[in-house]
Amino acid sequence: MSVQGAAPSLVRGGAPAGRSLFGLEERRRRALRRFRQSPLSVVGLAIIVALLLIAVFGPLFVPYPEDVTGALNMTQRLKAPSAEHLFGTDQAGRDVFTRVIAGARVSLLAGFVVIVLAFTVGTLLGAVAGFFGGRLSELIMRTTDIFLTIPDLILAMAFAAALGPGLVNVMIAVSLVWWPGYCRLARANVVALRDSQFAESARSIGASQGRVLFSHILPNAFPTILVKASMDIGFAVLTTAALGFIGLGTQPPDPDWGVMIADGRKYLREAWWYSTFPGIAILLTVLAFNLLGDGLRDVMDPRARRRF
Repeated sequence: MSVQGAAPSLVRGGAPAGRSLFGLEERRRRALRRFRQSPLSVVGLAIIVALLLIAVFGPLFVPYPEDVTGALNMTQRLKAPSAEHLFGTDQAGRDVFTRVIAGARVSLLAGFVVIVLAFTVGTLLGAVAGFFGGRLSELIMRTTDIFLTIPDLILAMAFAAALGPGLVNVMIAVSLVWWPGYCRLARANVVALRDSQFAESARSIGASQGRVLFSHILPNAFPTILVKASMDIGFAVLTTAALGFIGLGTQPPDPDWGVMIADGRKYLREAWWYSTFPGIAILLTVLAFNLLGDGLRDVMDPRARRRF
């Protein structure tokens, strides 16, 4: 009799699980369909994939690998774009195409590291401030407000100047500037979710405060923060290039798009290609990540889910 009573419960227990798995798969399909329906977002993703492949494998196949490390060839100085040098040469006779390709690894690495650091620090601080409140929240948010009152680039220049020139110091400096945005966004999301029904359900079964925050609330707050992160990578690349432009970033002879633009500005009239092609690389990177962020926002926006 007990066996007969158990069988229906097993059947009833298995059905929701099946429906839940089906529902999850259906949501994924709808999300992919919404993303594909935005051609510009697909173009942005394609450009990002191409940039990542170039950053990883490009330096292995460049036509003049010796130019990556700063070789000199003065007989080829400031040559215009041609079949031999697709993007022309710089003031030291180095192939600009080779250095733009090699610079992709530096610029993208800097962008990703900056956002990972800022995302981690800002999200954790914002989550703690939003969940626990009180004096700790006031301390975190007032510190955030102080950082936000100073223009990003000015503050990044100050940190980079204090730390000294170099790629690692620039990544640290820009991360110190970027975390407040994630802190405010994470706090707003956590405050909106901390008294939600699923959070109260977790508390009712004895879940600790830390488990409620990190296992239930933060996963639901992540989508909005991830959209911001996807857009910010391009701007982080732009900011690190700006610091390189003024001499606080990557130091010669290492290739960097910002440094190349700074060096080429002296020769704009006679060698327009020197600054133009690194500038186009930065433009494509920022544009691609913005397009991808727009697509992710449409996929993760609850209002967008109701339209499809």
